[in-house]
Amino acid sequence: MAKVNTAPIKWAQRSDSLYITIALPDVKEASVDLADETLKFKGKSESKEYEVDIAFFKPVDSEGSTYNVLPRSVVMHVMKKDKEEEEFWPRLLKDKALEKNQVKIDWDRYVDEDEEEEGFDTSALDGGMDMGSMGGGMPGMGGAGGMP
Repeated sequence: MAKVNTAPIKWAQRSDSLYITIALPDVKEASVDLADETLKFKGKSESKEYEVDIAFFKPVDSEGSTYNVLPRSVVMHVMKKDKEEEEFWPRLLKDKALEKNQVKIDWDRYVDEDEEEEGFDTSALDGGMDMGSMGGGMPGMGGAGGMP
């Protein structure tokens, strides 16, 4: 049986949502299963098998979340479930030890809690798979399509 590798995860957050990137190029046979407390991903990249199986720090709204398989990564805009709290999480995963080994901060999308002014640019998710009925993106903000 082929060895299954753990896919690299990057994340950033706003008070109401998470932006998760599985940093694998040219993913084939992608399978994304987002539940309110877990995320499971399987896919092939460069003929190697990869997977992710994580439990979130707190529940998320899987119905209101979206994802898209792009040429260089799989991106997800995951809505936090508890809208009343609107607080930043101290980490992405319930398991602190797993977080150290599997998850990195997405510094390109990072903002400090007190500097949050707007949500994520979700234009990379346009045309992606809705996990509920959420539309997305900001008009006129095209993605970086065609870049190597």
